[in-house]
Parts: sequence; structure tokens; C-alpha cells
Amino acid sequence: MTISTPQLRAVVLGVGAYLPEKTLTNEELAKLVDTSDEWIVQRTGIKERHIAAEGETTSMLGEKAARAALANAGLSANDIDLIVVGTSTPDWTFPSTATQIQAALGIAHGVAFDLQAVCSGFVFALATAEKFLRSGSHKRALVIGAETFSRIIDWTDRTTCVLFGDGAGAMIIEAQPSQGGIDERGVLTTHLRSDGRHRAKLHVDGGPSATQTVGHLRMEGKEVFRFAVGQVTDVVKDAFAVTGLTAEDLDWFVPHQANRRIIDMSAQKLGIAPQKIIATVHLHGNTSAASVPLALAVAAADGRIKQGDLVMLEAVGGGFTWGSALIRW
Repeated sequence: MTISTPQLRAVVLGVGAYLPEKTLTNEELAKLVDTSDEWIVQRTGIKERHIAAEGETTSMLGEKAARAALANAGLSANDIDLIVVGTSTPDWTFPSTATQIQAALGIAHGVAFDLQAVCSGFVFALATAEKFLRSGSHKRALVIGAETFSRIIDWTDRTTCVLFGDGAGAMIIEAQPSQGGIDERGVLTTHLRSDGRHRAKLHVDGGPSATQTVGHLRMEGKEVFRFAVGQVTDVVKDAFAVTGLTAEDLDWFVPHQANRRIIDMSAQKLGIAPQKIIATVHLHGNTSAASVPLALAVAAADGRIKQGDLVMLEAVGGGFTWGSALIRW
């Protein structure tokens, strides 16, 4: 089956990740708020999270993940002409985090910009970069998800502070000729959705225009859980409908690493076998836009994800936003 006429397709060349050196375990959190390792693991599957050091910014994390991806792809920074960064925790209100990573990498050509879709940020950034490449306007894109959520967490709120961590993941994609077949490498299809009516369920209570402050993350946990499991599988089903593929055809399912229960229940609803799930939430918690590329980098490095594999990415974030990307690795 073909899903398009002959054209360009965005092919994955490499992935990379970076986690800050400092870890914060559940036992350490239990000394800060009324919680326990057992309580956190039972409800979320998280065992530890990484916390950026003082002075370590989102762009610094993103730069290190980008360098890891470049090394994995066997490329130099000058081979990149497009950088799209998904983040909700930029270094500055402006300029964009992407431009700071661009400068740190020594790139003075092409274009770099940020994209804000919270935990769906990497999937939204990948879908955006993929369309640039398919148009022929750019050749190679560096797509990054990078966050320092520790900077917007209320460390006295035990319902949220146990969930989030810092980190960055990156992917390099290249425009290559394609006949449009589903067996050919590259991004086969992407599907994005948003519904802004749900702001109160997951938001930050600050911002330059509204409060002139940074603010803290606020979440209605039960409502977010219900939405994540019940409403967002449509973008995965849409990918199957467009390509004619099914859950059985997948080699790997790489969802947003927010909560192990959400991951398992979503896979079950979609008919995806448990052994096909890539889960790293226990290692780094919810790193928002960084979680999907972090999981990809782990699974590619340990040999699970191999060239030719069919990989489904899926994420949901505040807004709400949600999206999927189906890739022939």
C-alpha cells in the first residue's frame, strides 16, 4: 500500500538524550512532603527524577541532547538547517530556546524556533519539522524536546512535585526521496489535536501578560488522567486509518511518559501488546516535551528499536493538546 504520491519523506537519522546529573529519589521527596516511595510507585510508576543544577538552563540540556543526536547520526552541526524545540520552560521569554541552542552549536544559517504544546511538544515539533522537510524548503532538521519543569513546580504540593523532572531528547530527520510506500523509512503520518476548553485542568498560574510572574504548575490529577486515557486515542486510530496499518503491525509504542498507569491503560484500549510498550517513566518521571525523545533514545541505544521497525509516538499535554506520529524507523 502507498499512502502518498512520490515525494520527499522525513527519515530519522539519529536520536540523543541528556539528563541532568542530580537525581531526586522518592525517598528524598518523602523528606520534603507527606508521601512515600510506595505511594508514588503504586500511582505513577516513578522511582526517581533528574533535577537541573543551579544555572543549568533548558537550552543547555537541549544542546547536550542535540550533540548526542548529531554523534548518533554521524553528522556535524553545520549539516542542520532547521531547529524546532518543543518546550514550556524556555530560558527566557525571548529570544527562543531554539536560537540559543543554535548559537551554542555554532550554527549561523537556517532557522530555529520554539513550539509550545506542553507535554505534546515533541510530537508537535516533529510534525511541524516534517512538513518543512516534505515541502523541500529545508534538508535536515534537529527536533528537540527540552524542559526544566523543576523551575515551575510547587515543591510543597505533593500531588505535582512527585511527578515531574528535567531532561532533553533530540531527533535528527532528513528529507529523502520516497515513493510513498508504508514499508519505506520515514515519518508516515502525523495527527495533532487541541481543545482549549480544558485549561483549568492543567496549567501554570503565571505568565508575562496575565500575572507578570513565572507561576507554578497546577493540575486536577483525576481529570487529566481521565482525559489522557479516554479521549486521546483518536490520533492513534487516525494514523491507523490513513495507513491501513493496525496495532498488530506495530513493533513499538512510545507514549508520553507521564504515568505508568496511563501508558498501560492507553495501550490496552488501543489493543497494543504490553511487550511493545517503551516505558522509561520510572527513570526520569514526567519530563513533559522531553519524555518521548528520551524514551526513543533509550530504546534505540539498547537495540530494541531497529531500522525498519514501525514505531508509534503519542503524547497529551496541557491545553489540552494531543498528537501521534507513526514512523518507519
